[in-house]
Amino acid sequence: MHFTPFRRHARPRWIGSTFGSALFVALLALFLLVPNQSSFAQAVSRKVKNRVEPVYPDLARRNNISGSARVELLVTPDGRVKDVKVLGGNPVLVQAVMAAVVKWKYEPATEESSVVIKFDFNP
Repeated sequence: MHFTPFRRHARPRWIGSTFGSALFVALLALFLLVPNQSSFAQAVSRKVKNRVEPVYPDLARRNNISGSARVELLVTPDGRVKDVKVLGGNPVLVQAVMAAVVKWKYEPATEESSVVIKFDFNP
C-alpha cells in the first residue's frame, strides 16, 4: 500500500499579510459603497411631490402572492414620469406598481433623472 501525504498548496505571502487583508477590505468597501452613493444621490435630488401608492392586486391576494417589484423611473425636468422600466418582480405585482408610479409627480429639476423604486407586497 502506498501512502501519499497531503500537501497544502503554496499561496502568495501577501494573502495572509496585513496588507492583503487591508486591500481586500478596501476593495469590498469600494464595490459595496459606490453603486449605492449614486442611487442615493438621485433619490435625494428629486423629491416626490405627489405619490400614489400601488394597490395590492386582487389576483395576488387570492393566490397569496407576495414579493417585491422594482422599477426604474425616468423623470422629466418638470417632474413628470416619462418612462418606467421594469427591473424585476412578479408580473402581477409589477403591473400594480407601474399603474401607480406613472401618476407620481416630482419636484422640478434642471435635467432628466432616473430613480429606482422598490415596493414590497405582503398578503
